[in-house]
Amino acid sequence: MPRPLAALITIFCILIALFLLFSAALIGAAVYFNAPPVGEPRANIQDPWLRVEDSHSAVLEVRNGESARSVGNRLEEAGLIRSRYFWDLLARYRKEYIKTGTYRLELPVSSVRLYSVLVSGKQLLLRVTIPEGNTLKKTARILEEAGICSASGFLAASEDKRFIESLHIPAETLEGYLYPDTYFFPPNYPVQLVIKAMTDTFFSRLESIYPAVFELSPEEIHRKLILASIVEREYRLAEEAPLMAGIFFNRLEIGMALQSCATVEYVITEIQGRPHPEVLYTQDTEIRDPYNTYIRPGLPPGPISSPGSVALKAVFAPESSDYLYFRLVDPATGRHYFSRTLDDHIRAGALYVKSSPAGRPRS
Repeated sequence: MPRPLAALITIFCILIALFLLFSAALIGAAVYFNAPPVGEPRANIQDPWLRVEDSHSAVLEVRNGESARSVGNRLEEAGLIRSRYFWDLLARYRKEYIKTGTYRLELPVSSVRLYSVLVSGKQLLLRVTIPEGNTLKKTARILEEAGICSASGFLAASEDKRFIESLHIPAETLEGYLYPDTYFFPPNYPVQLVIKAMTDTFFSRLESIYPAVFELSPEEIHRKLILASIVEREYRLAEEAPLMAGIFFNRLEIGMALQSCATVEYVITEIQGRPHPEVLYTQDTEIRDPYNTYIRPGLPPGPISSPGSVALKAVFAPESSDYLYFRLVDPATGRHYFSRTLDDHIRAGALYVKSSPAGRPRS
């Protein structure tokens, strides 16, 4: 073999060997820096937007407009990635923007996997259950305790006239329109988006209960909702709810006061801010307030709770009867006695303040 050709082959082999060594070193470095850090993550970092819960999980909040480099610096400081420089190279290679939001990170996690989570936008969601019969104030407290939004912000938005009008709801507040259900929201979620989700659920569930609901005017839906909110706070046994709704319709038809203890309780607890009464006395039923249906005929100004499906079905499909009265006769089971005359009603027993199977107060 000619000497020049042998030299060229030697140089070529050396170059290939160097390339392979460089490639191996590069791959090795990538594998090393991509792997989760050795040791425990640092839980005592001064970062209000990154919380290391334990060795297996952390909660990271990516702020609005925050760069991938900034996030990488924070992750390295917390001991969640090995190198912020590798993170920067990864961001340039992926050419995908990380998304604003709150994320729960399962640890240990590789840098590539972690970056994929942040560009996916699959955020941490908090589970919250709003019980049937809840009021605006109670719902606000539940949401705040769950870390979803502030109670004050929620109440302010629920009473904001322009926001309520944008939802096409003919009411002064959103009392009654926040459907009781289980929801999943990110932490610190905008209150208007929380409310929008709950009102959308209300109208969706209402349409499934009464498919022709949107043939009714918003005002008619509002009137039925007011009555459903009262039924929600009165019934204990689901099978009695349609009969109760029918009785309230009977009273409205003849101009008789609804005489709902639940509306008196609403005045005492939600308007006057007093503790829920164990017993209602005559002086309670004489409180001067538009929501007191003992002294004011017709419907109260607005709903007194968020009714669930049982109460809504009862109002949109009430049971016809000639009854005008009902009274609790078995607090243990929640059974009521239904009567046509006041004398029969009085004979049925004393006035009770009831509580639901879940422990929520009723009258």
